[in-house]
Amino acid sequence: MEYNINELLQQAKMVKNDKKITNGKLSELSSIPLGTINKIMAGHTKSVKISTLERILNALSIIPNEDGLKSSVCDYGFIKVGAYTPEIRLANPTYNAKLFEGAIALAEKQGVRLLVFPALSLTGSTLGDIFYQPTLLDTALKALFSIARATVHSNVLSVVGLPIAVEGCLYSVGAVICRGEILGFTPDNYAKPPFSSFNGVKQIIVNGKKYPFGNILYSCKNYANFSFTVEFSGNVSAINPFINSIANKVTISACLTAVAETVGSSERFKADLSSVTRKINVGYVVAGAGYGESTTDCVFAGRNYIYENGNLLKESKAFTSGLTVSDIDVEFLLREKMKNKLGAFAPCEYETVEFSSIAEKFTLSREFEKYPFVPSGKGEIERRAELVLDIQANALKRRIEHVNAKTVVLGVSGGLDSTLALIVCVRAMRLLNRNLKDIVAVTMPCFGTTKRTKNNAVNLANGFGVTLKEINIKNSVLSHFSDIGQDPTVTDVTYENSQARERTQVLMDYANKTGGIVVGTGDLSELALGWATYNGDHMSMYGVNASIPKTLLRYLVGYESSRSKGLMKQTLDDVLATPVSPELVPAKEGEITQKTEDIVGPYTLHDFYLYYAIRRCYSPSKIFYIAKKTFDGEYSPETLYKWLKNFYNRFFNQQFKRSCVPDGVKVGSVSLSPRGEFSMPSDAYKAEWLLELENIKP
Repeated sequence: MEYNINELLQQAKMVKNDKKITNGKLSELSSIPLGTINKIMAGHTKSVKISTLERILNALSIIPNEDGLKSSVCDYGFIKVGAYTPEIRLANPTYNAKLFEGAIALAEKQGVRLLVFPALSLTGSTLGDIFYQPTLLDTALKALFSIARATVHSNVLSVVGLPIAVEGCLYSVGAVICRGEILGFTPDNYAKPPFSSFNGVKQIIVNGKKYPFGNILYSCKNYANFSFTVEFSGNVSAINPFINSIANKVTISACLTAVAETVGSSERFKADLSSVTRKINVGYVVAGAGYGESTTDCVFAGRNYIYENGNLLKESKAFTSGLTVSDIDVEFLLREKMKNKLGAFAPCEYETVEFSSIAEKFTLSREFEKYPFVPSGKGEIERRAELVLDIQANALKRRIEHVNAKTVVLGVSGGLDSTLALIVCVRAMRLLNRNLKDIVAVTMPCFGTTKRTKNNAVNLANGFGVTLKEINIKNSVLSHFSDIGQDPTVTDVTYENSQARERTQVLMDYANKTGGIVVGTGDLSELALGWATYNGDHMSMYGVNASIPKTLLRYLVGYESSRSKGLMKQTLDDVLATPVSPELVPAKEGEITQKTEDIVGPYTLHDFYLYYAIRRCYSPSKIFYIAKKTFDGEYSPETLYKWLKNFYNRFFNQQFKRSCVPDGVKVGSVSLSPRGEFSMPSDAYKAEWLLELENIKP
C-alpha cells in the first residue's frame, strides 16, 4: 500500500491529542524511542520511515485505507453499538463504576462505538426513598467522573444512567461520556416518583463546570450520518415529542430502561420498539436493568435489544447479564428518511452537542440473511406462503372479474415459474367458484423440450383438473426461420427468441379464441436480469409472478408440495429438482443442456444483490462487502464479484424491458413495476457503478 505520509502524520497527531496520549505513552505503545517520537511530533524530521509510521498508526489504532488516509468511523455506514446489563450492587456506585469501566473496555475490544447502560444502573433503580440521600447522590456523581477519568483513552461513547439533583428536583438521567469528558445529561421525562419530570432546565453546573441538560442531539463531527439521542423506555410507547422533532436528523436512540419483568411485557415493548423505529426510520439500542436490582416486589430480566427500522437485529436472553452487540446501518436509515420524506413532526427545543470518533479497525458483527425475500422458520414460511398465494390469487380474481374473462390461458413448461402461476390460477378460480376447466394450460414443445419437463407439465394440469392443450410449435418455428432466412442449425439469439415469441403468439391467439386472458409466468428475478424475450415471455395480459423472486418462488412451490400427496407431490418435487432452463436449445440424450444459472449466475446471489441494491440502496462495494461475509465458504470472492458485476450490467442494460411490463400484483417490499414502484430511465449509464466495482476487484 502506498501511504500519503503527511496526511497520516497529521491524522496521528490529531488522534494522539484527542486521546490525550503523551509522547512518552506513545513511545511505550509503539516501542519507538522517545527522542524519535519527540522529533516526529514536533515536525523536526524531514522524512519518516514507513515501518516507523506503521508502528505509530498501530499504536493509535488508525487503520489506513487504500488512499493512505484513515478509515471512517464506520465501514459502509455501519455503526457498531452495544447494550450492557451489569450485575450491580444496590446503592454502591463506587463498586458499580468499576463494573462499568470493565464493560467499556470489553466493548472497545469488540469495536463498539456507542455503549448503553440501563436506567439508574450506577446506583440501581429500586432504591425508593434512598434516592433522596445526599450520600448516594454525591457518590453517584463521583462514580460518574471516575468512569470518565478511567476511559480517557477509550473511543467508546458511553451512556450511563444515574440519579442527579438539580435546582431542588431529583432526576433520573442518562449521562454521555466521550474520551474522559461528560458531554451532557438527558432526564427521563416519564420517570415515576421520587423522580421529577423535565422542567425546562437547559444547563447544570457540576463541580464548577457547565453541562448541557435536557433535550440533546449528539452529532459526530467526522461522520455526519452518525447522530444519536438519549431517551428512556417510557418515551417509546408515549411517542417522545423530542425525537419526533429531530426525526429527519437522528439515526440512533440510546434507550435506558429499568422495567420489571411480567408476563407479556417484553412482547409489548418489542412491538412498541418495532413500531417507533419503523415510523421514524431510526435505530434503537436498549439496555435493561437486571441482576442486582431488588426483588422485594418484582424482578428485572436484563433485556437488551438492538433495533433498526422496525427489525430486531439482536436481543439478549432473559435473566442474563453482559454485552449485546450489533451493527446499525445509519447510511440506510438516512436513505429511508429521504425516501419517506421524513421531516420534523413538530418543533421542539433542543441543543446539538458535537463529538469526534476516532477511526479504528471495523469488523462486521451483524449477520445478513442469504435469502432476504424468504422468511425463516417453518411456521413463518407456511404463514407467509399462504399470504403470498392469497395476494396473487385475489389480484387475479379481480382482473378476471373486471374483464369478464371466460378462460385464463397460460403456458406450462414443467418449470418453477409456470408451476406457481398454475397454482395461483387454480386458487383464483376456486375463489370465483368457477370450473377449473376454464383454466387452459398449454404445453408447447419445441427443439429443447425434454420428456421430463413435458411429463411434469402434463401431470400438473391433469392433477389440478384443468384443461390441457398441447400445441407443438416446431413446424411453425421452422416455417418462420424459412421466412426470415434463419439457418435452423445456428442456435443463436434469433433461434431462441423465435421460439419464445411463437409461444406468446399461440397463447395470445388462443386466449382470443376462448374469450380469455393470458396469465404471465415470469418472475421478479428474471425481470431484474432481463432474462426474458422482449415481446415474447416478457409479455402477457396479467403477470401473477411479477414481484416474486426466484428464491421465494421455490419456497412457494415447496409449500404446495408439502400439502400434496401421491403423483402431484412427486411431480412438484421433481419440478423443484429440475434445473432452471428456458429449454430453447436442443437437449442432449434427453437431458437439459441450457441451464439458466450457468449463464446468468445463481439466483441465490442475484436475489441477494437485488434486495440490497433496490430495497436498501446499497452501493456495489457495500453489497460485495456483506456478500463476502454472508457467503463465506460457499462462494469465493472472485465468484461473488463476477456475478455482482453481471447483475449491474444486466440490470442497467435490460431496463427497457421493465419499462413496458404488463400489470402484475405487488407482493413484497421490492417491485420493479414502472407504474410508481420503481422509476428508472431505459438509457441510464452504468459506468459509475462498474467503476466502483473495478476499484474493489479481488
